[in-house]
Amino acid sequence: MAAKPGIPKGTRDFSPVEMAKRNYIFNTIRDVYHLYGFQQIETPSMEMLSTLMGKYGEEGDKLLFKIQNSGDYFSGITDEDLLSRNAAKLASKFCEKGLRYDLTVPFARYVVMHRDEITFPFKRYQIQPVWRADRPQKGRYREFYQCDADVVGSDSLLNEVELMQIVDTVFTRFGIRVCIKINNRKILTGIAEIIGEADKIVDITVAIDKLDKIGLDNVNKELAEKGISEEAIAKLQPIILLSGTNAEKLATLKTVLSDSETGLKGVEESEFILNTLQTMGLKNEIELDLTLARGLNYYTGAIFEVKALDVQIGSITGGGRYDNLTGVFGMAGVSGVGISFGADRIFDVLNQLELYPKEAVNGTQLLFINFGEKEAAFSMGILSKARAAGIRAEIFPDAAKMKKQMSYANVKNIPFVAIVGENEMNEGKAMLKNMESGEQQLVTAEELIGALTK
Repeated sequence: MAAKPGIPKGTRDFSPVEMAKRNYIFNTIRDVYHLYGFQQIETPSMEMLSTLMGKYGEEGDKLLFKIQNSGDYFSGITDEDLLSRNAAKLASKFCEKGLRYDLTVPFARYVVMHRDEITFPFKRYQIQPVWRADRPQKGRYREFYQCDADVVGSDSLLNEVELMQIVDTVFTRFGIRVCIKINNRKILTGIAEIIGEADKIVDITVAIDKLDKIGLDNVNKELAEKGISEEAIAKLQPIILLSGTNAEKLATLKTVLSDSETGLKGVEESEFILNTLQTMGLKNEIELDLTLARGLNYYTGAIFEVKALDVQIGSITGGGRYDNLTGVFGMAGVSGVGISFGADRIFDVLNQLELYPKEAVNGTQLLFINFGEKEAAFSMGILSKARAAGIRAEIFPDAAKMKKQMSYANVKNIPFVAIVGENEMNEGKAMLKNMESGEQQLVTAEELIGALTK
């Protein structure tokens, strides 16, 4: 007996219903990106390892899926190399390519390679899978999709404003209530400066980023363990716990950060973004959150994160401003700002809240029952007209028992069935059955199309 096939851990098959739901997510995001003038690009699934390595830190390098060279990959490798059992060294000789880890580094490579063809500012979006050799667990996969949009070649804060409008529009279309959290790397740098721990910026922000998960006492404990003085931790408390409206928080920060030029610049940028958005009539809440840190070595200005309000789940969108996206590839001075929607988490939220519209999940709208050659030939004429009118329709391919064909319609959630027997053919009509109500009516092809396109 043949062994049952399987798929690699951390990957998934998607059923037709799941694909319909995923396509609803991708199409909604894509439509909104187009509204704001973003253009789609795609990059290869695999990149040269020289492009990927060293861009994600030591841990990230370990999570890269490497692709074994084709042909004689032992060429140039000595017995000493093999006997050393040094996996990293051998991989560098066996493998020249790897699967992309994210869409950002390939995008940076794309900008540098195509700089003479690109008109700046360049507004691109990408919806493609990425791969990480991570330990699979609930909500964490080795293959998953990212839905990125970035603007490069412009320092204007209007880009940040528009990206937040995109976030608001997408989640409004989904019907998901969210809180858009915003902060600024410069504010965090300013805070580290005024408490006298400028060199501990990463340790401070990594710790306060965990406030929601581990609580204030444990955050303070972690700060102390990182060598931050008791005096600095005490100065940090009112900043971490800063409350009030966005305007009140900004006013307090102007006073607190008065001795930090960098910090005040961050306050000024945040104030512009928040004040401009206030005039745009956003449907969702936007909050200045000083505990928001994200990947601080990566971002240099505004940072964003989006939380769903009605479901317990992590961030479902994130992003921010970076000042030197292409510098690692020898093209300095290209600033950019971007966001990424977490399609897999949005999928889970829409499922939990049952927010998928029926038309997004239902495939076929109309099934013609097949009673035999003559009936099928007659049905095909009406079927062609229905499809020409944009109705998703099919005919059961075999003249099987009626029960089997109706069961097929029920399993596929097909809302209408057309029954064409000898009597219907004599009248040049079809019997249209509503599968939900059970109601039946004899209709012409035009009446049938009218009923399904209301």
